Amino acid sequence: MKNLTLALVLCAFGLLACKKEETKPADPASKAAPPTVPAPEGGDKAGTPGPGDPNDPLAAPPDVAAPPADAQKTPSGLASKVLKPGTGADKPTPNDEVTVHYTGWTTDGKMFDSSVKRGQPATFPLQGVIAGWTEGVPLMVVGEKRRFWIPVELAYKNAPGKPAGMLVFDIELVSFKAGPKPVPAPEDCKNPPGDAGKSASGLQWKVLTPGTGTDKPGIDDVATLQIEGWTQADGKLFNSTKRDNRSAKFKIGDVPIKGFQEVIPMMTKGEKRRVWLPEALAFAGRPGAPAGALCLDMELVEWKVGPKPAPAPSDVKAPPADAQKAPSGLAWKVLQKGKGTDHPKATSTVEVHYTGWTTDGKMFDSSVARGEPAQFPLNGVIKGWTEGVQLMVEGDKRRFWIPVEMAYNNQPGKPAGMLVFDVELLKIVKP
Repeated sequence: MKNLTLALVLCAFGLLACKKEETKPADPASKAAPPTVPAPEGGDKAGTPGPGDPNDPLAAPPDVAAPPADAQKTPSGLASKVLKPGTGADKPTPNDEVTVHYTGWTTDGKMFDSSVKRGQPATFPLQGVIAGWTEGVPLMVVGEKRRFWIPVELAYKNAPGKPAGMLVFDIELVSFKAGPKPVPAPEDCKNPPGDAGKSASGLQWKVLTPGTGTDKPGIDDVATLQIEGWTQADGKLFNSTKRDNRSAKFKIGDVPIKGFQEVIPMMTKGEKRRVWLPEALAFAGRPGAPAGALCLDMELVEWKVGPKPAPAPSDVKAPPADAQKAPSGLAWKVLQKGKGTDHPKATSTVEVHYTGWTTDGKMFDSSVARGEPAQFPLNGVIKGWTEGVQLMVEGDKRRFWIPVEMAYNNQPGKPAGMLVFDVELLKIVKP
């Protein structure tokens, strides 16, 4: 689900810890799930007792509001304190993949995420998380537990829908493994050559290998590509599908990179282009994504006609008078009664079919159109889904009107405003 799930598109470009299946990358042609969040943010959003609560190991530490005087500090402003020494001397590099246990709090003592609470460590590449993690975890050795105070500039920069301000994490490094070797940037990565094509938007390109035929994909089609990408300023590799033995597959109109939406429809099957994207056409400052202008080598392996949008329901603009409504503002209507009796919990994993529209009737995602149901944990999605799906039993089909505050809070690159979903609960996979 992309727009709905930025995480899956980032997975396509190697920016998150996604399982390396052939194509888990992005919507809508892969197994999509409603809006998950990049590690290490996703998870149970419940708060914790006050700072220093001795009866709760997940309670915020007494120094959560600010780093103490004995904390170490780097030139970037990252502060840390060793809570438990580790073993050995080897440390991960920013290119490595790590497995960690962690708990995170905002400076008011509210816990916003914890792998410890979930009982399962998290694994992800250090290049795919906030800057404070990328810098901080390489200071550690295996077995070490360290507290980090991450300034807002190294965290989420107050992006809507993300934990705000300085963040505090207790991190234990469980293990790490060497990441793939970087692929050197092309010589003209930093400065496009004079014969590069250029559009009015600032996109530049050069055809490296011509494709076959004359047909080109449309904005609603599903493209499969091989992509190698570097940040233009320093030639630093942030993605290589070939090196990682995978491909990127997504609906062109759903990928939150404007330059992709512009350049891929120019290409024919088998064509390879070098593309230079100004920041506004790349990730546009999105936290956790490569910053600044990008240089990419892109090969269009194939493309398929995308699924036709499902027609919007007649009541897409607003919940009807007979819709039920929760105190939170979530509204719903039962379209089909299920035969089950058990309801999922906030921590359950469910399998669903769904279609989502904005209130202007535009479909932005649909597992039904893809012909493949989605599975996801209910504590890893938007609030409207977490609350709404718990009301259902297996076999239920409901229409939900999710107010903006329970959806994406108008975050850039995500569906805006109130969202409408038809959801069918197929199975409670993990109660």
